[in-house]
This record gives sequence, C-alpha cells and structure tokens, in this order.
Amino acid sequence: MTSDTVLVTGGAGFIGSHLAEALLARGRRVRILDNLATGRRSNLPAGAEFVEGDLRDRAAVDRAVAGVSCAFHLAALASVPRSIEKPEETNAVNVEGTLALFVAAGKAKVRRIVFASSSSVYGETPTLPKHESMTPDPLSPYAVSKLAGEHYARMATAHFGVEVVSLRFFNVYGPRQDPNSPYAAVIPIFLDRLSKGEPLPVNGDGGQTRDFTFVSDVVEGVILASEAKGAAGKVYNLAGGSPVSVLEMAKTLAKVAGVEARLEHRPPRAGDIRHSYADATAAGRDFGFRTKVGLEEGLRHTWAWYRRR
Repeated sequence: MTSDTVLVTGGAGFIGSHLAEALLARGRRVRILDNLATGRRSNLPAGAEFVEGDLRDRAAVDRAVAGVSCAFHLAALASVPRSIEKPEETNAVNVEGTLALFVAAGKAKVRRIVFASSSSVYGETPTLPKHESMTPDPLSPYAVSKLAGEHYARMATAHFGVEVVSLRFFNVYGPRQDPNSPYAAVIPIFLDRLSKGEPLPVNGDGGQTRDFTFVSDVVEGVILASEAKGAAGKVYNLAGGSPVSVLEMAKTLAKVAGVEARLEHRPPRAGDIRHSYADATAAGRDFGFRTKVGLEEGLRHTWAWYRRR
C-alpha cells in the first residue's frame, strides 16, 4: 500500500481516532482535522499530523485537503437529541460543513472520500432489516443532515471531480466512547453507571432493538470502502445485521462486568426509532465487509478499557 497522505475529519473523536490509528498501522501518512468540540486531544494518535479547525472554516478545510489522496469524513455533530435542541448548528456543521469539504476536495484533486452517514436516515419504516434501496424517512434534524450529506455525496461524485462513498453506521460502540456528554450513546452511559453501582437508565420499555457494531469492524469496513472499485456515488450499510434489544444488551454488559443490572425506566426519547438493524449484503458483495467481533466480546473489550481508564 502506498504511503501517501490521507485525511480523517473528526480524527480526535471516538471512531475517527481508531480509524487514524489503523491507517497509521498500515503505513499511511495521516492528517487529522478536528475542532476538539467533542473530540479529545488525548485521542490523537502519535505520528498523525493535526490541523485544529472547523468544517465551517473554509481556510482550515483547504489546508486539510491539500495534498491528500483520500479523505475519511467522520466529523459531525452526531446526536439526535442535540439536533432537536440545536437544529441550526447541526445543519451548519453536518450539511454546510460537509458540502464545503466536498467542494474543497474536488478542487484539491482528492481521489476519494468515504462519508460517514447514519442508520437514522431510515426512520421508523416498518421493513426489517434496513436495506439501501428503501426510501429514507428521517425523523430528526440529525437524520435529515446525514441524508443531505448522502445527496451531496452523489452530486460531488457526478460534478465535483471526487469519488464519494457513503456508509450508514449502525450503533457503533467500543473504547473511547465518551460517557460524560449529555448526548452520550447508551453503551458508554451504561458502562459509567455500572462502574458506580448506579441503575441503568432505560428510555421507554427497553424493547427497542439496535444493530450494535464494534468499532474495529466499522474501521475495517471504512478502509475497505476507500479502496473498493465501482463504489463511487453509492450508499452502503455497515453493521453486523444482528438486532439486540437494549434490555438484552444491558444484561450482557452486566454479565461482562460481573454485576447485577438494576434498571431505571424513563420516558421514551424524542426522535428515537423503535427497531433498527441492517442488511449489509451490498457491502459484503462490493468490498468484502464482514463483522468479526460479537456483542459479548466487544463489550468485554470496552469494559476492560473503561476499567483501565
């Protein structure tokens, strides 16, 4: 593999930092663009070039894409509740910032961008599993922003001179996921509560299902998509295709932690989707994506990291 420079936007964040590490391990020169709004400087891997800047800052984006052959666009305000509270900020970062990156990348002759989209674009459509040919029905400003990014990805492929592949992530989890944000995902929140002997906050009855996907599997899929022939302008699901309820996940996590789970039921969360899991056939067919880490194994890795931290 060549050692040319690649860009990871959001590389100080949870998924982005794992991706940057994996790329460095493969001999790539890695540049990271992050404004540290949600990412952490401590997540930046040794050996990566760091550009501190915002997607809404055109000069910073231009610096970040200069001399880059491939970009991995993970930077976003990634929260459904936050998007409902702050829809304009979500749109500015996730839509306007994404478009700015695509335009700048085209001008800089970047060959390919892998864009991190979201399973939230499907909404509450009853068909399961979710497959890419379904008509999206986003239920939150965050989901709308990701769907807009997908549309701009197709436009960029057609008109801006850069190939963009969009990947719909499904409930990624693993080490470095922040439990302290008011918009934190369910697994890091549960980890934090278990470590303190506190009850686990469950929105609604806990019967909602999710396709929990370990971060190393997602990173592998992202890298495969960056190299896949014939994938430009297309959208792919990236997940294991195994639905697990929040209650099941809580029991598995408690087993891993060696404690008894006490549940604290709360009202359902606004914009939440009842059931979601993926048909990832297309990603397997077009670039060989397969998940390797099961839920219990992934939770063991995550719990071990949390205890060390």
